[in-house]
Amino acid sequence: MVFIPCIVNAIFAKIASFTSEAKQSSTQDSITPQSYYALMSFSYVGAMLSSNHALQYVSYPTQVLGKSVKPIPVMLLGVILARKRYSLLKYLFVLMIVLGVVLFMYKPKYDSKSLDADHVFGWGELLLLLSLGLDGVTGGIQDRIREKYIPQTYHLMLWMNIWSIGYLLIGLLVTGEGFEFVDFACRYPSVLWELVTFSICSAVGQNFIFMTITNFGPLPCSIITTTRKFFTILGSVVIFRHSMSTLQWLGTILVFAGLSLDSAFKH
Repeated sequence: MVFIPCIVNAIFAKIASFTSEAKQSSTQDSITPQSYYALMSFSYVGAMLSSNHALQYVSYPTQVLGKSVKPIPVMLLGVILARKRYSLLKYLFVLMIVLGVVLFMYKPKYDSKSLDADHVFGWGELLLLLSLGLDGVTGGIQDRIREKYIPQTYHLMLWMNIWSIGYLLIGLLVTGEGFEFVDFACRYPSVLWELVTFSICSAVGQNFIFMTITNFGPLPCSIITTTRKFFTILGSVVIFRHSMSTLQWLGTILVFAGLSLDSAFKH
């Protein structure tokens, strides 16, 4: 689910680079050290794997809720790794947005007899923290590359996926999961079509993600990808006329207030 999409992403980036402004940025792109791409890809793959493995210990809603705070580590690691500087108001507005999303998506458990009732912190939460930390590292390195080398969108996308393919290939061979997938695909060949379709959609989506990163930075990108979940659910609530809890209303107010104030003070 990760290896094939990375291959398709790399092919997409290579093809797109021929029809974009690649020629104008080729000199600047060529001086970007490969060590940056290697470390950025390692943290990117690590964040995905940690988040996926966390599902073995926590529920999907818990994972989504945990990943909703992604803008915070991206912001903090950007300060540490890329020496970014933000005003106190920026920290406040980002915190408002994140808190609003968390409140909106939080679902309290009313069943005290559930298996997770006495569960506080375990491997799942630890993996989510690791994933968030690696997300921050990825964003910090992207910020540093963006500020220092001004990379072209598809060059950044291409090399991150190439290094990711290398890491994942090693993992597939060492764990034997690559051979297991080949056996599975031989028994159920229809899965290949589904995987290719998923990978193409992934490449198109990643295209816009990297356009946002190179033009606006990792922090705005993380805010967009976090609030999109909020707006998707909010849209469903409006269209299908679902009722909203007090927490969801409070979360909605915080998200819109944070986004509006951030935009107003930016200009």
